[in-house]
Amino acid sequence: MDVEGSRTERASRGRRRRPGLSIQSKLLIMLLGVSLVSALIIGAVGFVNGRSSLHASAVDQLTTIREMRTHEMKVALEDVKRTASLNSRNLSAQSMSKALNEGFDQLQGSALDAGQSAALSRYYADTFVPALEKRTGDEYGERAFIPASAAGQWLQAHYTVRNTTLDDAGYEANLTDDDAGDGSAYSAAAVRYGDYFARLINQAGYEDALLLNLQGDVVFTAYKGVELGTNLDTGPFRDSKLADAYREAIATNSVDAVVLTDFERWTPSLGTPSMWIVSPIGNDSGITGALALQVSLDFVNDVMTGRHGWKGQGLGDTGEVYLVGRDGLMRSVSRELVEHPKKYAQAVIDHGTAPSVAKRAVQVKGTVLLQPITGDAVTRAQSGKSGTLEGADYISGSSVVSYGPLEVEDLDWVVIARIDSAEAFAPVTDFTRIVLISVLGIMLIVALLSLLLAQVFTRPINRLVAAVHRVAEGDLDVQVPAGSRDEFGDLGSAFNDMASSLRIKQQLIDEQRAENEKLLHTLMPQSVAERYKQGDETITEAHDDVSVVFAELIGFEEHGRTISAEEEIAQLNALMRGFDEAADKAGVRAHPRLAAEIGQSLDMKRAAAAEVLAAAGLTRGEIQLG
Repeated sequence: MDVEGSRTERASRGRRRRPGLSIQSKLLIMLLGVSLVSALIIGAVGFVNGRSSLHASAVDQLTTIREMRTHEMKVALEDVKRTASLNSRNLSAQSMSKALNEGFDQLQGSALDAGQSAALSRYYADTFVPALEKRTGDEYGERAFIPASAAGQWLQAHYTVRNTTLDDAGYEANLTDDDAGDGSAYSAAAVRYGDYFARLINQAGYEDALLLNLQGDVVFTAYKGVELGTNLDTGPFRDSKLADAYREAIATNSVDAVVLTDFERWTPSLGTPSMWIVSPIGNDSGITGALALQVSLDFVNDVMTGRHGWKGQGLGDTGEVYLVGRDGLMRSVSRELVEHPKKYAQAVIDHGTAPSVAKRAVQVKGTVLLQPITGDAVTRAQSGKSGTLEGADYISGSSVVSYGPLEVEDLDWVVIARIDSAEAFAPVTDFTRIVLISVLGIMLIVALLSLLLAQVFTRPINRLVAAVHRVAEGDLDVQVPAGSRDEFGDLGSAFNDMASSLRIKQQLIDEQRAENEKLLHTLMPQSVAERYKQGDETITEAHDDVSVVFAELIGFEEHGRTISAEEEIAQLNALMRGFDEAADKAGVRAHPRLAAEIGQSLDMKRAAAAEVLAAAGLTRGEIQLG
């Protein structure tokens, strides 16, 4: 068998890839699996907790803003009520009430001449009623607002008809002159106390101020509008919230009473939503009338909108806080209407508001008593509950809504804070994107590191495998680096020791094999020796021309006893060389003779030859020379 061929075949089988995953692949999968699962778990936990926290933070922020607006509105309303009570109890108010009441009573006997009566009729026909119908879209009679009493008609003929220029609130921008120029006691009282009303308007910020007597007559107003001289019990405004508040306040017969009304469309202000604070005038001994203060719509809107500072107060681009009454209509202005009137109209129509209502809101630039608000938030708030929810509202398909009652006496309002869900949860969306990008980045980095580490860990193994393959191919000089101070380093050192040991043993075997080959070739021809090594038992060679030389050494045995074994072998070798040289000169092929008995001195040589043959594996057969 060819030893070198079998060795190459074994090496080829060793290099053939085995089925299954390599150690590097298994290590890579293990590192990737552990790292990626850990990253996913940590990312998922962080995502859930972070998303929940950001979601809760957005809701809490909206709730905080709603509660702040609620508190500000309550404080503002309580302040105006307190101010109204103080203004109705001071000596100026008491003196004013008595003087104007007396002046009004004196005017009951006055009658308008034809010119004054015609001027009053023209005022309503040409100025007030057309302006009112244009703004409200309703129709009114030309004499619907003319007072029934003579004093009332006299007051309107001398004061109201002066309001020839009406603004959106229904009266001139400046207060009119208090002197009617007729020398009456009423005119004198109006001049004397008109400044008190002017200060209520200009300094306290009320829209208008009305003075009423105990019979329900409006005896004085700051702007001398169409309500001047009318009676709240029997006149054109008897069904108004102002009339109800007046009757409630007078019924208490107490100067400490303060009655606050909800918004109503006040006709003298061309249908502009107005609310009233009514407080009796007098002292502990009795009351002489009542002071009615018209609260400006801007007063409520400024509080609820933060003076249009939505974005700077944490409401972003879409957030707002507004009021809703028991009837489901807004009690403050919509932010979208203020900032984007055209978008507002389309948005509210898309979410269920009647087009006529949306158009009207844009026209009057307000949503109070116009824009309907429905949904669970309003329903829950009207039942006294507070909370948050997410859903559709009057202007958006998805909003975060915080709701709660206002809890102000005489008002049945709720406070709603809303913001588009997309904006409210924008930090959540950004956080989600950042988490996903971070997790993907971590996964990529982990994959690269795992691949690198797997290669680093398996590199010594790959070196050892390559070195083993080289050893299997017969390269015993291979060495592997063993610099690392770990198990791989120990394994490399052990392999190097093994390779060195195999190399030394192989060298000894090769040297012994060379000696055996050399000795074998001294005993027989090379061709015979090769056949013998291959296992042939009977080996013969035929030669056509053979000469046999027989030499007998006579007396060599006795001669050998006189010399050492080394000398004896040396003399025999010299003798054999002489035979070989003679054969070469004669042109014949010389073969050594194995069967010649050269006495007892050759016994040692035959024994040595037998050992050599045994070491070479030549133990069978008989060598024949011929």
